[in-house]
Amino acid sequence: MQVKRVANVVELLEFFASRGEPATLAKIADSLNWPRSSTFNIVGTLVDIGYIYEPKVRGEYYPSPRWHSVISAIGKNDPLPDAVRELVDEISARTGETTALGSVSGLFVIFLHVCESRQPIRYFADVGTQVPIHASSAGRAILAQMTKRERETIYRKLEFEKYSETTPMSIERIETELGAAAKRGYHQSDSEYIPDLAGVALPLTFGTKRLSIVVAGPVSRCLGRRSQIADVMSEVIGSAGFLANAGAANFSSPTAAPRDATDQ
Repeated sequence: MQVKRVANVVELLEFFASRGEPATLAKIADSLNWPRSSTFNIVGTLVDIGYIYEPKVRGEYYPSPRWHSVISAIGKNDPLPDAVRELVDEISARTGETTALGSVSGLFVIFLHVCESRQPIRYFADVGTQVPIHASSAGRAILAQMTKRERETIYRKLEFEKYSETTPMSIERIETELGAAAKRGYHQSDSEYIPDLAGVALPLTFGTKRLSIVVAGPVSRCLGRRSQIADVMSEVIGSAGFLANAGAANFSSPTAAPRDATDQ
């Protein structure tokens, strides 16, 4: 459930990030399709607490440096080492596909770092993009790091929305996929959440964090080479001194799968 005013503040920040220059209240309201009164109240509140200011005297507004100070302080307490970002970037360069680092966020996986493919037809993702934990290879690579009890807690909250014909629609199906991935050596997906998108993911051990690295791209280009992509990922991760283990948990219904399997 979204709280509209909170979502509005995020939308306002994204507006300024895209615009790159100050804007009047009228411009903000028109661009975001907000009522004038709501725009005045939201911007006025942020001005009062120092998060938006008027760099010019023409009534134009812009986020203040206070955002950067607060976000920098948060980042220092939950750092993402350069070595991990470099892993993602190198895997993307080696595979030619969009690569992302994911972390669990409730029933979803949120991308903490993304390196997009340079291909004109590619998987478009940004930092902050979220995918369902059960209907994505990135998500199952994190589920595999959990105990059975932890996974069961998540399963009880899932609503099993059907995003496509290949979306896992039962706990048994998810557990089977986890078992297959443990034997295969990597997690894979085929249009489970986003149509025409194939993915390969590996868990990444980093301290106490449960992370995953996923490579994703069009089915036409990636489906048939998922095992090769997984080999590249394993090589890069291993060479950097990190540990990636596709099957780190106990599974209720392990299923064997050949290395080049395309079933999802």
